[in-house]
Amino acid sequence: MDLSDASRTLAGVLVLSLVTVETGGALMFRIVSGRHEATPLQRSYFRAGHAHAGVFLVLGLVVQLLVDATTLDGPAEWVARTFVPIAALLLPGGFFLSVTRPGSTEPNRLVLLVPIGAVVLAIGLLTLGIGLVTA
Repeated sequence: MDLSDASRTLAGVLVLSLVTVETGGALMFRIVSGRHEATPLQRSYFRAGHAHAGVFLVLGLVVQLLVDATTLDGPAEWVARTFVPIAALLLPGGFFLSVTRPGSTEPNRLVLLVPIGAVVLAIGLLTLGIGLVTA
């Protein structure tokens, strides 16, 4: 299977980005094992952010293969190709950044990145789905 240059480059960046998810897993392990203090809200938000980051990065890798199977070009191709990886930053970022203050019991306004990331994800997936159906 031949990957387009765009797919190969973005896939390389996504694979390298998975190292950050691994680092987040190490933090989660310290929290769960009691070696790092976290409020119940922080535990749940960190867990959600970690899971979403990993899943969306892997989905972003799959998307690269699927975009190459479409006839999408121009802006539609880039929406389909990049919006899932962008959501992999926005949505987990909202979970993490909204509770970074020590002792957080309520999320701050950065939690708005979560629904924004969800919308970006939906746009990317809809564009890719339409591109696949119409190819």
